[in-house]
Amino acid sequence: MADDTTYRKHNSFVGVRQKQTAADLTARIRSCRDSLETVSLDANMAAVVRRACDDLLGETDRPVHFELQATVAEEIRRLDDAELPRYLFYRYRYEIYPATKTLDAFPPCIQVEPTSVCNYRCVFCYQTDTVFTRKSEGHMGMMAPELFREIVDQAQGHVEAMTLASRGEPLAHSRFEEMIAYTAGKFLALKVNTNASYLDERLAHAMLSAGVGTVVFSADAAAEPAYSQLRVGGRLEPVLDNVRRFREIRERDYPGSRTITRVSGVKVPGTPDLDAMDAFWGDLVDQVAFVAYNPWENAYEQPANRITSPCSDLWRRMFIWWDGRANPCDVDYKSMLAVGSITDSDLRSLWRGEAYQRLRQRHLDTKRSEVVPCRSCVVV
Repeated sequence: MADDTTYRKHNSFVGVRQKQTAADLTARIRSCRDSLETVSLDANMAAVVRRACDDLLGETDRPVHFELQATVAEEIRRLDDAELPRYLFYRYRYEIYPATKTLDAFPPCIQVEPTSVCNYRCVFCYQTDTVFTRKSEGHMGMMAPELFREIVDQAQGHVEAMTLASRGEPLAHSRFEEMIAYTAGKFLALKVNTNASYLDERLAHAMLSAGVGTVVFSADAAAEPAYSQLRVGGRLEPVLDNVRRFREIRERDYPGSRTITRVSGVKVPGTPDLDAMDAFWGDLVDQVAFVAYNPWENAYEQPANRITSPCSDLWRRMFIWWDGRANPCDVDYKSMLAVGSITDSDLRSLWRGEAYQRLRQRHLDTKRSEVVPCRSCVVV
């Protein structure tokens, strides 16, 4: 029988250090709620934002309660007051709807991979699966910029959170500069996850010019040989130089930048403690963090576990691969659960479509044991 220990992917930080401690947001939250009648919001959005404000002000006793993690509070601190309703509408749905199993018109977050190709073979990553990386299997490729623009156009105004990353290294895309420029001003929670090995001066300017909300530098060590043993194919020194240069460019050329920088590692055997990571990386970035390891290995082959709780990601995010396929999760990195393609449908239709709804219902009916790879996955 497989291990039945669950993995809570949402807020999976096992430790965070950040330079800026967000100021008390109470006054801003109260002002946001009090001004809802004067801003142009549809009825659903206004109701959601009001619930979010009420929770944050401690004026409700709902069993599922909206709260702000420190990293989220820091995102809010950098927003203008006029942007706050949009952000709270996104974040409330991202946090609460997966718990209440509420399905909205659009996913709270979409995770888009510019490419599934990566130059690393990290010990905790799908890239170590040689079947996945074998070109003949059809999983490897790079998104056409035209398709990326179509996804951005469909998401703008409906989705605030877009993360560029998933199975591959986004900066490996030869036209990443062009793609990130197209996102400028369109999302309040745009994030890029990168191993920073390709992060040259040109790409640093591209992300800062586009106003990326958060740039996550994926690193799990503060010294060699631990770094290259975990991030196989990489070396710490050039990555360190690239992150240092990014900081210098931001400070010199973008003094008003709202971009948050974070070094984030996967907590596995061989990683240092958070204090050591902060001592090494802390002067270069705004935040240093570790996330819990999600044991994805052999989810296609392991025996079914006894977990019956529905997967929260079914109500939180949609993954869109480089070829346009929409997938409900990235543990299913071989796309057995693909719900369609953005090339012949649209975000809303895919998110609320029959294939997605069937999968959600099987989870709600405690039948995830009938679904591969859900039956061997521990994400809830």
